[in-house]
Amino acid sequence: MGLEVRRPPMEAWYMDDSAEDQRKPHHRDPPEYVSLDKLAELGILHWVLDADSYENDPELQKIRKERGYNYEDFIEVCPEKLPNYETKIKIFFEEHIHTDEEIRYCLDGSGYFDVRDPEDRWIRIWVQKGDMIVLPAGCYHRFTLDENNYLKAMRLFIGEPIWTPYNRPQDEHPVRKDYIDHFLKAHKMDMSLAV
Repeated sequence: MGLEVRRPPMEAWYMDDSAEDQRKPHHRDPPEYVSLDKLAELGILHWVLDADSYENDPELQKIRKERGYNYEDFIEVCPEKLPNYETKIKIFFEEHIHTDEEIRYCLDGSGYFDVRDPEDRWIRIWVQKGDMIVLPAGCYHRFTLDENNYLKAMRLFIGEPIWTPYNRPQDEHPVRKDYIDHFLKAHKMDMSLAV
């Protein structure tokens, strides 16, 4: 029996303000990491699954059943595989919200999801092979590849997929208001109680 090699849990950190290549890590100096608990407070869910056996993974099937994810498709984000790559990667990196959750399961490669915290600072989330991430409806976010320039992902939905991004500003959108009420206001109240 061989040793099972487990990689570290998903990493997230506050971004610097550099306008340098979006595919770079953009750590602050010194780096300021963000815990998975902090991401959960923002409504962001995360699992590490076995990407090599996703077709028969009982843990993935359990998550899909519990959360109602009944539609799937696949995307490969790289210059060679994604039609209109340059245009699409710019669209993905525009700050936006969706009216439904954004669910991505990284089957290969890696990339970054950037989300806003309650003080409107960017948090960069590094997803790698095996990471499944759920961003709640109404959460400002964007996506880019990292310097490896490749990510293959399963996209999951409840019902038929809705692809519409609503670029910022969307503060008056009902879905954004719900997100603020459920996650950001609660976080700010917790912070004020801690003082």
